[in-house]
Amino acid sequence: MDFEPDAEQTEIQQAIDALLERHAGPARAIQLAAHAGYDQPLEDALHEAGFLGLATAGAGPLEAGLLVESAARAGAVASVAAAALVAPGLEWASLPRPIALADASEAGPVRFAAHARTLLLRDGDQALAMRLAEGDAAPVRSEYGYPMGALPTRSLDGEPLAAGSGATLLRWWRVALALEIAGTCDGALAITTAYLKDRRQFGRAIGSFQAVQHRLAECAIAIEGVRWLAREAAYHGAPDEAAAVSAAEAARVAQLVFAETHQLSGAIGYTREHDLHVFSMRLQTLRLELGGVGAHRRAVATSRFGAGAARG
Repeated sequence: MDFEPDAEQTEIQQAIDALLERHAGPARAIQLAAHAGYDQPLEDALHEAGFLGLATAGAGPLEAGLLVESAARAGAVASVAAAALVAPGLEWASLPRPIALADASEAGPVRFAAHARTLLLRDGDQALAMRLAEGDAAPVRSEYGYPMGALPTRSLDGEPLAAGSGATLLRWWRVALALEIAGTCDGALAITTAYLKDRRQFGRAIGSFQAVQHRLAECAIAIEGVRWLAREAAYHGAPDEAAAVSAAEAARVAQLVFAETHQLSGAIGYTREHDLHVFSMRLQTLRLELGGVGAHRRAVATSRFGAGAARG
């Protein structure tokens, strides 16, 4: 695996970052969170620039994964992962946007469902593409960083996808989740590091203390591990085991980074006046999605040793 981006990937990354710098960021996320809003202008800008089609239009899933990671790092309030990586993984690149992802086995609110126009629903081995109209999914109040919605209780028209599409949806969803966690952890760690450089105690910046530096380094190394597991899984087409491994490690690291960034920044990180909550509260949502670390680890065991191993 080549750890250095090629010239094309570098240009793509620079263009993505330039667009996100104009359209996203913690301030924008906080503004939208005040009324559980969705950043449709950002999604439209990404679409018009061709970034949501990276997985199928001359680049590939790795490049689409770079977009997912960058959008999460910028605190984007848009369903970029579903549109750029998961839907193309199902060979459905032209679904009405925004797109929400749901699993029939999970109860509770769904990220972006209240604003979505397509719901990709995994029901065991089958995946269905369901069209949503405004009001089909009621908004659900949440303090966890994303606009949420309740799944519709009425029957919806759904188009069954190909045989085995449920497993395909799950694999790409896990890879996308790991990439989102990597980017979100980046955002949380960057804000915490900046705070520790400014905040002084005993006549020194807190970040100058070696014990603090060790904790920051542990987080940074753990995030890098998630990043490259997820990127490798995306590059190889989201194989079962690689997808589950990346998601399992991401869920573990999400909890680590949440705890460390809040401890290192003190109570200020929980307040609305500080940007850390934009990223850290999202980590609490992401780490529990698709059953959390336990479900991902069972999937690793099943993929490697068979269904009996996971039950044991």
